[in-house]
Amino acid sequence: VQLQASGGGLVQAGGSLRLSCAASGRTFGNYVLGWFRQAPGKEREFVARISRTGGSTDYADSVKGRFTISRDNAKNTVYLQMNSLKPEDTAVYYCAACQQLWCGSKSEYDYWGQGTQVTVSS
Repeated sequence: VQLQASGGGLVQAGGSLRLSCAASGRTFGNYVLGWFRQAPGKEREFVARISRTGGSTDYADSVKGRFTISRDNAKNTVYLQMNSLKPEDTAVYYCAACQQLWCGSKSEYDYWGQGTQVTVSS
């Protein structure tokens, strides 16, 4: 599967952005999907994940209550709604797909998008 992330940009602290990740292929519903981010000089870190049907989600503590992951299997798209953004959310955001039943660490994800830059100004 090929993933294409979009929706990044520059926003002031407290603002919102919605990231999208469109996938190719007919088996989109077979994948757990995740969002990760990587800030300059830091390792890529987990942000959120969603189960194959969308019935289960999980978030990093740093974004819990502010970010919402969702998916539309009919449109082969996963979203990340980001509210109350903080300067520390600044990073390149990546979407990823995993074929296992429920995927945790980034090493378990099989496919990655190219990333979209999110910059939050103070």
